[in-house]
Amino acid sequence: MTTSRSHAGLLRVAKKIFLPLLRIIALAGLIASTVSLAGPHQASSDTEVTLRKIVAAGQFAKLRWPNFSDYQIHVKNFYEPSAYALAWIQNGEPTPQARSVIETLQQADSKGLYPEDYDGSRWPDRLARIRSSPSANDEAGFDVALTVCAMRYISDLRIGRVNPRHFKFNLGVGPKKYDLPSFLREKLVSSADPGGQLAQAEPPFAGYKRTLEALQHYLKLARNDDGEKLPVPGKTVEPGSPYDGLPRLMRLLRLLGDLPADAAVPEGTKIYNGALVKAVARFQDRHGLAPDGRLGSETLKQLNTPLSFRVEQIRLTLERWRWVPYEFRSLPIVVNIPEFRLRAFNDDGNVGLRMNVIVGKAYRHETPVFERDMKYVVFRPYWNVPISIQRSEIVPAIRKDRNYVANKNYEVITTKGSVVTSGEISDDVLEKLTTGKLMVRQKPGPSNALGLVKLMFPNEYNVYLHSTPSPQLFSQKRRDFSHGCIRVEQPADLAAWVLRDKPDWTLESVRTAMQMGKDNAHVNLAQPVPVLILYGTAVVDEQGLVHFFNDIYGHDASLAKVLAKGYPYPG
Repeated sequence: MTTSRSHAGLLRVAKKIFLPLLRIIALAGLIASTVSLAGPHQASSDTEVTLRKIVAAGQFAKLRWPNFSDYQIHVKNFYEPSAYALAWIQNGEPTPQARSVIETLQQADSKGLYPEDYDGSRWPDRLARIRSSPSANDEAGFDVALTVCAMRYISDLRIGRVNPRHFKFNLGVGPKKYDLPSFLREKLVSSADPGGQLAQAEPPFAGYKRTLEALQHYLKLARNDDGEKLPVPGKTVEPGSPYDGLPRLMRLLRLLGDLPADAAVPEGTKIYNGALVKAVARFQDRHGLAPDGRLGSETLKQLNTPLSFRVEQIRLTLERWRWVPYEFRSLPIVVNIPEFRLRAFNDDGNVGLRMNVIVGKAYRHETPVFERDMKYVVFRPYWNVPISIQRSEIVPAIRKDRNYVANKNYEVITTKGSVVTSGEISDDVLEKLTTGKLMVRQKPGPSNALGLVKLMFPNEYNVYLHSTPSPQLFSQKRRDFSHGCIRVEQPADLAAWVLRDKPDWTLESVRTAMQMGKDNAHVNLAQPVPVLILYGTAVVDEQGLVHFFNDIYGHDASLAKVLAKGYPYPG
């Protein structure tokens, strides 16, 4: 009995002594376990330090374009919320999202972009390094490279590589910009479909999608073409004449689709005629030439243009698609300068009205690229002569003939619009016209330089759409004849189109106002209509037919030169 009590006492003493000791040993084991894990955590700390250094520098030598200072703040704002944790690597492996984004970057050529701009050829080696015992530098480098490249790609796809304002194009891309750090965190890093999310950044236009398809088609054509040049004889090859280049001409036209596969062309023929003439006419029509079927110097120049050049025209046009506003209060009127063509869009997004236009002369009076809202129409307008034209053309003409103003149906006015004279010009008036203290305007009527109607979208360029007293110029294929304004081939139809929300303004009433209405009569639109003056040398129509036009103002050449320099592009 006493022994049993003694054992029980000893047991109580042992519990008091050993249980706390066991707890200490267990805690020590936990601490040891934690200490044993310090290696990976230390590696993460090293990675964090490396990430911070790269971001702070705004440079990473292992990028194709090392200077990412233009994206530095976005990269910083991406990593800071997570204390510079890796975004694209988990458990020592690139995430599925990282692999998906890399695959998209490597296929950037399908969007008219260059995979090497996003390190396309460098990703396999980076992936291999991550799979094999990567260092903190490898992991940090992989992560920041993918972040920078993804941001570049998203921005390039969304708003283009170069800000259009760099070329003095008055198109604003700001409203379309994404918050890039948020886009990466919310749309890519944890997404089940990163590729689908990236596709959402593209322009939403049917014309853009058709242009993408044309790019793939012409990339294939360029790979399959032998590049042989057609001989250029000293004079135009007329239908029915012999031509040494027929075999190459036939191959090229079949490749391009202008000569149908089933078109009958006698084997070994040496005479240019039949189906080949029709195919050349179709080619000419697609390249802004008169479709007469004659092999003149300009037609042969276009035929001898390398298909790789056509690919670049399409790429540059895709870049400009990304500059276009994505949302409009109503569907716009669009003028494409090198095409000399206007399109007005229905509420369903289809073209409801199209017509030829005349634009500003190359080199001296270029029509600017910009967007504004059309607000009113003026029937039988005055033409207020711009001061530059007044000084360069009107004043010299008056010096030669003091009755020039009267003979041309002009009048001299004050800056407030009061008429000074419409007759013979005195020395005093001529002096004030020279200095700009007085102005010249042309009276309304059929001979007015603006014709009988102008459609106004107020802008700093004093450019608008108007009719013309010289409609014969629309018969020309190249139509850069104006001082910058845009002359329209069917002015009454266009005026009725923009006034269609006003029931009283039918096509008939518009024509009456133009021919017999009040002078300088203003009619406000029911709601503003966006007007886009754009520049694209490759156009894909609704049937998928690709048309190419000359770079009349040199804007393609300027854009290509800037793009060739690489990042950072002008913002």
